[in-house]
Amino acid sequence: MSNPFANRFAGRTAVVTGGASGLGRETARRIIAEGGKVALWDLNPEGLAEAAADVGAVFTVALDVSDAEAVAGAARASAEALGGRIDILVAAAGITGATAPLQEFPIDGWRRVVDINLNGVFYCCREISPFMLANGYGRIVNVASVAGKEGNPNASAYSASKAGVIGLTKSLGKELAGKGVIANSLTPATFESPILAQLPQSQIDYMRSKIPMGRLGEVRESVAMVCFMASEECSFTTASTFDTSGGRTTY
Repeated sequence: MSNPFANRFAGRTAVVTGGASGLGRETARRIIAEGGKVALWDLNPEGLAEAAADVGAVFTVALDVSDAEAVAGAARASAEALGGRIDILVAAAGITGATAPLQEFPIDGWRRVVDINLNGVFYCCREISPFMLANGYGRIVNVASVAGKEGNPNASAYSASKAGVIGLTKSLGKELAGKGVIANSLTPATFESPILAQLPQSQIDYMRSKIPMGRLGEVRESVAMVCFMASEECSFTTASTFDTSGGRTTY
């Protein structure tokens, strides 16, 4: 069966964070398959190199997105490698953090989750959006979570950080409205991904139990939504959230 979106990203360039695995990697694969050029960013240099070879990325940067100066440098280098422009940002880098009641949550762990999941998204949007504004076109997709809408017990840092991503994206989308740059967030329920290795099985079972469809999502389902959000077709919805939650959240 032919791909009806085969040329959807022809001539477009993208930066995908968290690109070594999971949603980031598979989103990059599809953008490239549909004609785009991608720069992958990730903290894991070995995984990043393997992913780039696998999906066909044209450029990679090994960095910690919680390092503002590193993000600024990566944005400039990526724009140069992509021909002087960045049309799409998919901010998918993230960690789960500890599974613990709030009163027992490690303070350093809290800071690390917020630094990566929220501050990292801020730094990426801050440094990449000017390239989009300069060209009058851009699509920003910030990966949040249903945990940012509902909160998951024993995951206060993760839930708070993802709620912050939703709020940041709503603000940014309104700032950029009418300037050719669209910014939305994705709020998936738990889906099969390497990030689940960071969680105890009891937490995964709890999250599965909250999904009316009775199963975890598949990465391809969230990738399909991300690629719509990153495309020209997504032209009149901004400062919003798109769910892939199996019915868990309907607002």
